[in-house]
Amino acid sequence: MSKPRFAYVIYIASTPAKVWQALIDEKMSERYWFGNRVVSDWKVGAPFALMRGETHVTDPGKVLEFNPPRRLSYTFCPITPDVKREKPSRVTFEIEKQKDQVKLTVAHDEFEEGSKVFESISSGWPLVLSSLKSLLETGKVLRAFWYEEKLKREAKQARS
Repeated sequence: MSKPRFAYVIYIASTPAKVWQALIDEKMSERYWFGNRVVSDWKVGAPFALMRGETHVTDPGKVLEFNPPRRLSYTFCPITPDVKREKPSRVTFEIEKQKDQVKLTVAHDEFEEGSKVFESISSGWPLVLSSLKSLLETGKVLRAFWYEEKLKREAKQARS
């Protein structure tokens, strides 16, 4: 059986430099990634994390490739109560200028067979990338209704 692989291509009316900055900037990522922000010093081998708030790490990893403004890659290993800990997978962004727009290709691979993380990211990435596109093109981000419901459930559980 082959290992799962997620690939997604989106076209953004922007420049490679602006798309690159959005991928690595904490404040920008927090806007389009529904309160999660990317944190790293962006050197190959350095830690990478998605963080919520000041201390809550949701998806740790390490930087594998950093080639501005064309290619970025890091490992990704979600820490969530509903997904058993799996080995890290790999996320790779490729940015390609096409006249007055950017072709952004995201490949997420190196999953274990039967990965629950793969199921989760397959619905997550399209919304994150669409929100990124919306932010860069209009200044507005999209809402993740499924994520808002999850936060409400978690808050309710914490109160009980």
